[in-house]
Formats: sequence, structure tokens, C-alpha cells
Amino acid sequence: MSQETVLQTNVEPVTAEQLEKALAAGADYFAHQPSSQFDRCQQLLKLAQLFDDQAEQLGVQAAHDMHKRLVEGQQEAHAAANIIRYYANNGPALLSPKPYVYGQNDAHAQLEYDPLGIVLAVEPWNFPYTQVIRVLAPNYLAGNPVLLKPARSVAGCAQAMVALTEKAGFPTGAFTSLNLSHDQVANVIGDDRIQGVAVTGSTAVGRHLASLAGQNVKPSTLELGGSDACLVLDDADLATAILEMATSRLRNSGQTCTSAKRFIVRREVADQVIDGLTKIFNRQTIGDPLDAATTLAPLASKAGQERLTAQVKLALDHGAKALVKGGAVGETGFQPTLLTNLTADNPASQEEFFGPVAQLYVVDSDEEAIQVANSTPFGLAGSIFSQDLSRAKHLASRMATGQVFINKGSSGIPELPFGGIKQSGYGREMSDLGILTFMNAKIVVLPD
Repeated sequence: MSQETVLQTNVEPVTAEQLEKALAAGADYFAHQPSSQFDRCQQLLKLAQLFDDQAEQLGVQAAHDMHKRLVEGQQEAHAAANIIRYYANNGPALLSPKPYVYGQNDAHAQLEYDPLGIVLAVEPWNFPYTQVIRVLAPNYLAGNPVLLKPARSVAGCAQAMVALTEKAGFPTGAFTSLNLSHDQVANVIGDDRIQGVAVTGSTAVGRHLASLAGQNVKPSTLELGGSDACLVLDDADLATAILEMATSRLRNSGQTCTSAKRFIVRREVADQVIDGLTKIFNRQTIGDPLDAATTLAPLASKAGQERLTAQVKLALDHGAKALVKGGAVGETGFQPTLLTNLTADNPASQEEFFGPVAQLYVVDSDEEAIQVANSTPFGLAGSIFSQDLSRAKHLASRMATGQVFINKGSSGIPELPFGGIKQSGYGREMSDLGILTFMNAKIVVLPD
């Protein structure tokens, strides 16, 4: 698949007739459940293999749609395949009835899981495959059809996924992608055929869509922004910590919700950390995402570049210092930037920077590190670097986040729950929790 053969998709909003046809197809699929659970497992396994086999094509499509580096697009395709395989191999056991015992005579009951109906997935552009698959794979296995509203900039990636599901044997109505307008999304949430809403995006978008779901008494999950803290203690393996910190912050050109954005470093090792990060940040090469020599792709949009530039300027205007100046280059590029001297009243300390900009805080104690880590309205993920596992675990238990990684950067692991708290959202994707979100947990009570 060359740059000339990527999917060029019409991103005009769908008509009312097209929307009704999609909803009717999803409702019909749900009502008749044309595939058995075994069939769905086999179709998911086939889909996973297609993601692996077509990783390069999918990577080219992502490079075209949102400037993702080819190698990162390929890695994302393989990550999507891993999520799919997890649910194909483990989903039936996760959904099996669970026995309960009740009463003085130890009578029996069992908890059964029934699908609810069509799940609306509103997904962004930064990870156009895995963010969709985190919703599609468990819900397809469970019997819930999925209606995807992708970000318009990655409509080509969405179209590519629809084609793969069709090739894998998904029945009509099981998975549909529509370029819905904001008004159409609101109307769809109010439609009785929609029984769940999964949202990944900004806090503002999540708040709005969750309110619509709440007004219609429908379950929802929100995976929103993050300003993840990375704690580097005085006994950390600095070679490992510095590499993991830089890799996390620069992954996907810094456009990752769960990347380490705030480096909270003990004063004893701060100079070494700054020196190591500065060297890595300064040697990045921005260029064509399809060029193997490129180490940092351009941002996905001009608007993203302008927003990041304004945020950095505002931080500097409020007293921050740039250890690595970086900044906008070319049409949408952005050189890595490392900020420090950020006080509590600096607006940057409370914002998410969606690009290759890191904040560095120097602290004198573990207690101060935790206070800084928990001082934002976000709580998605975090990381701690220390050679004292007990010390790291103690601090991890005090971090107000949905995930904490010790001596490694954050990542999505199919077997583990993914999600946040505070303004980073609620609910969990992946693992057993991800398949139960949009299920009716029905207790069947047997006579005693």
C-alpha cells in the first residue's frame, strides 16, 4: 500500500436515511444474534491475524491520516491484534455464569451476563486502531454491536478497519463506522437502540457526552486527558529511567494520553536526569512519517501545533524556564521542549500538553513528590523509578491515578484494566472489566 493508494474517505456527515439504516442493521443484528459465541471467537482470531498481516498498510494509512510514524503505526496494528486475541481466547470464560450462595441453607444462585444492545463508540485520532479495538473486540465477543464515530481526520483508518471486519466474517450490523456530526451524535445517544456510550477524547467532550448518556439513563465510559506524573527517586536506575521517560513523552509525537508529561525528580539526581533528557530531546529528527530516518513525526494538525505553542508561551510568561527550547517547526512539526521552574500558580501545571513538551519538577522528599504528582485535576496513569520496590509500592498506593507502573513507562496491556479517575474519566477498558461494562449482570436465584 503506497502513499498514493491510501483510502480517501468522504467525511461529510451521513444523511438521516444512512443513519437510520445503520441503526436498524445494528438492532437487527442484536435481535437475531446470527453468530454463536464460538463463531465470534473464530472471527476475532481471523481479524487479529489480518491486523498482523496488514500492519504495514495500516501504518501507511495512519501516516497519511494523522502523521503517525510508519513504525509506530505498525506497532499499533500489532497491539490491536493482541487485544483482539486476548478477548477471543479469554472472553468466553470471563462471561461464564458465576455461582453464588445465599441464606442460612446455602441456597444457590448464579450471575449471568447478557448483552445490552448497540454501543456507540466516540473515538479520537491519536490511536485510530487500538482505541477502537478496545471497545469493539470485547463487545463483539459479548454480542453487542458497535457503532463507531471516528475523528474525521482518521476516517480512512476507520474505513480500513471496517474492511478488515468484513473480511473476517463479521455479519452486517455488527460493526459500522459513520462520520456523524455533533448533532447526530446527540440524537444517536437518545435513540433507544443505543444502550451504551464509550468515549475517548478531551475532558470537555467527555463531560458533554456523559451528560447526554446520563439524561437517557445509559451506561458510559470515559477515557479522557491526562497529565501523568513520573517520579524519579534518588535510588533510581537512571539509565533506565531517563530512556523510559523520554520514550514515554515522545511516543506518538507526544500525542498520548498516558505518556509521562510531568517529570518529578529528587534533587539528588536532578542534574543527571536533566542532562540525559536534554541529549535525547535535542537529537530528535522531525520529518516524513514514512521515512525511516524520522524519529519524531509532525503533529497531527496545524491547530495542535498552534495550541502547543500558545501553552508553552503562557508557561514561560508565568515564570517557567525552558531547559530545552524546542518549539514549532515547519507546517505542523514541534521540536521537543523541556520546561522547569513551574510554580503551583502557573497555568501549565494544571494543563495537559498534547505534544512533545515535558515539565520537570525538582523535589526534596518523597512526600513532596506525591503532593506534586496529585496536584492536577487529572488521574490517568503514572510511573515510579526506584530500586527499592517496597518504597516504590508505598508511593504507588498514594498516587491518585488509574494505573501506576514501577520502573517502566505506562502502556496498554490487554490483560490489565485501563482507565482513570478525576477529570481523566471513569470506567475501565481491557481485561475482564472491559468486557463487563456494557453487559446486564443478571442474578438468577434458585429455590432454597
